[in-house]
Amino acid sequence: MDKLNRLMAVILALAFTVSAQAGDVAAGRVKSGKCAGCHGPAGAGSASAPPLAGRSAAVLEKALKDFRDGRRMSPMMNMVTKGLSDADIADLAAYYAAQKP
Repeated sequence: MDKLNRLMAVILALAFTVSAQAGDVAAGRVKSGKCAGCHGPAGAGSASAPPLAGRSAAVLEKALKDFRDGRRMSPMMNMVTKGLSDADIADLAAYYAAQKP
């Protein structure tokens, strides 16, 4: 029984590790070209779009997934995020979270 409990603990730990992979900041910078058009260089924000720099990666990732999946509505953001994979979103979130506000 003890071996079974340890095995289950390891399996659960691995499952949470895989599902919570952090994005790649360098890859996010490369992918941020479309975002900069509205959100400004390094996500500083503009008159038409809020700043992204320094925000929590988890908050950014949730927002991007919500736009992509239609749970949050904004015609521009729904269109821009439509083709993003979970990895793309994680990379973008990591990049903007790493920027200074």
